[in-house]
Amino acid sequence: MNKNNYDNESITSLKGADRVRLRPSVIFGSDGIEGCQHSIFEILSNSIDEAREGFGEKIDIIRHKDFSITIKDYARGIPVDYNQREERYNWELLFCELYAGGKYLNNSGENYEYSLGLNGLGLCSTQYSSEFMDVCVIRDGYKYSLRFEKGENVGGLKKEKTKETQTGTYIYWKPDKDVFTDINVSLDYFQDILKRQSIVNKGLKFQLYDEESEETFIYLYENGIKDYIKELTQKEAFTQVQYFESSASGRDREDKPEYKLKFEIAFCFDNEVNLLEYYHNSSFLEYGGSPDKAVRSAFVYAIDNYLKNNNLYKKDEKKITFSDVEDSLTLVINSFSTVTSYENQTKKSITNKFIQEALTDYLKKQLEIYFIENKADADKIANQVIVNKRSRESAEKTRINIRKKLTGNIDINNRVEKFVNCRTKDVSKRELYIVEGDSALGACMLGRDADFQGIMPIRGKILNCLKANYDKIFKSDIIMDLLRVIGCGVEIKSKHNKELNSFDIEMLKWNKIILCTDADVDGFQIRTLLLTMLYRLAPTLIEERKVFIAESPLYEITSGKKTYFAYTEKEKLDILKKITGKYNIQRSKGLGENEPEMMWQTTMNPQTRRLILVMPEDIVKTQYMFEMLLGDNLQGRKDFIEKYGYKYIDLTEIS
Repeated sequence: MNKNNYDNESITSLKGADRVRLRPSVIFGSDGIEGCQHSIFEILSNSIDEAREGFGEKIDIIRHKDFSITIKDYARGIPVDYNQREERYNWELLFCELYAGGKYLNNSGENYEYSLGLNGLGLCSTQYSSEFMDVCVIRDGYKYSLRFEKGENVGGLKKEKTKETQTGTYIYWKPDKDVFTDINVSLDYFQDILKRQSIVNKGLKFQLYDEESEETFIYLYENGIKDYIKELTQKEAFTQVQYFESSASGRDREDKPEYKLKFEIAFCFDNEVNLLEYYHNSSFLEYGGSPDKAVRSAFVYAIDNYLKNNNLYKKDEKKITFSDVEDSLTLVINSFSTVTSYENQTKKSITNKFIQEALTDYLKKQLEIYFIENKADADKIANQVIVNKRSRESAEKTRINIRKKLTGNIDINNRVEKFVNCRTKDVSKRELYIVEGDSALGACMLGRDADFQGIMPIRGKILNCLKANYDKIFKSDIIMDLLRVIGCGVEIKSKHNKELNSFDIEMLKWNKIILCTDADVDGFQIRTLLLTMLYRLAPTLIEERKVFIAESPLYEITSGKKTYFAYTEKEKLDILKKITGKYNIQRSKGLGENEPEMMWQTTMNPQTRRLILVMPEDIVKTQYMFEMLLGDNLQGRKDFIEKYGYKYIDLTEIS
């Protein structure tokens, strides 16, 4: 056909398996690993629907080494025999026909009132997208077997009498790499999805066997979301877990049919573990939709009313927002409806107007009752939300101030006092020496290579950033100057100060940040405080191997016209063994007393200097040591010094 022709014969339609195989993203939302994962969930959801109807208390799942999957339930078994009404076999309708299934009459009180899958796409679309699929069904005293390859049936339906009394459905299949770009679904996905399903289907047991690790995992929550909230919060919560359940009927529009809704809600307030999770007909709603809007509206309404009625707002203070509530809220809603408006086939959000209104009204009333009947809890919640609000507002002001202080051109007329920049703009070559005091600045400035080495002097010991709060840290001129010179902002991950985060590694102005302090007790402490600052405010610089320590020599040894530098006691002894004539040995002077030529040779020349790379290998151990030696645990520090202090006693003799 001429490619320039666009006529009646140009229009074609996809038929059979090609409707899924050539356009998997239309059904599964993606042709990558997410789409493959969703195809697995379609099969799993059928077994879950059966269990929720009261058939089967256990589902077995196997993750095979070759990326194939087995799902087996102990329910009624899928009907696959001949269907007189449709004049076709049910297996053809279910496995080879899109939009065919047994869940279309759910709102009239027949099968599957509250179902995960209503569109009749799951079995067929997953079968179509598989390299192969084997199906075995036990029901009505028969064993039914089916085989599919590349979306086509092979050998028809095999039916034989069986003495097995346990009914159920066994499906073994492998997602097709001709359909999905990636079929290696991780163990993490299976663990996550099965845990979520056990949470919202109380009493249903999921048993996962992973062939790769040869491990078995069991997921079972007897009391569903209530047990889940307790597991998450444990001792950290400052209120008890509240659990409500109810049902309602309504419609999304006057001209739409009425449908049923039932739901359960569990929540508590906790400053350590916070989350909002929504499930509808067992499907995890990643983006929430209707229930999320209900929670936001109801909690702000109820807590705002309590704050106003108890005069907890200051005069002219702005009202709370949901982010102030969310900072301390752990909540799960598990809802079911006989009519559901999903945003799309991937079921990550629902849009039902009635569900939103019903949940909002119910939550407002229940929260009002809860606050009246539990005054102590209500006061704790109200006070914490006010604290969160004021912290957020304060953090926002601080963030704006920090951004103002950290932005701007550091080369403009001593905007950073005594900072000496280098000439090159090539970040891959630039080195920043952070040195101790003005005298060291002079020696380093004269001894450096001005093309690629910048110098930033610090005046005395800086703030201990592990013991100070952020307000105090960001009022320190020395720290703010250092951060401006480094250029990449601050990295803050703590929940209540996340608004202060401005870190961007792409804005880093240096390839190496080199800490250069005297080899004495004061120098070691300054170096430790600098490392603490970087660990607290920009840990990624350590992880990216950007931070170094310039090693200073302990001894200067002269013999005739030759000068040697020893960095350790052992090196001093080794040098002395090699010298045959007279020699003079003296402790190395502080950096500020060194001649520029010596600074270049021992500390700044890339060919002769010694740099110690600050490694991130054991971040847990690093965190422990920093917090033990510089944090607030005074008794822990005393115990540590008593136990290990003798190992470092020689350092106190350095002068």
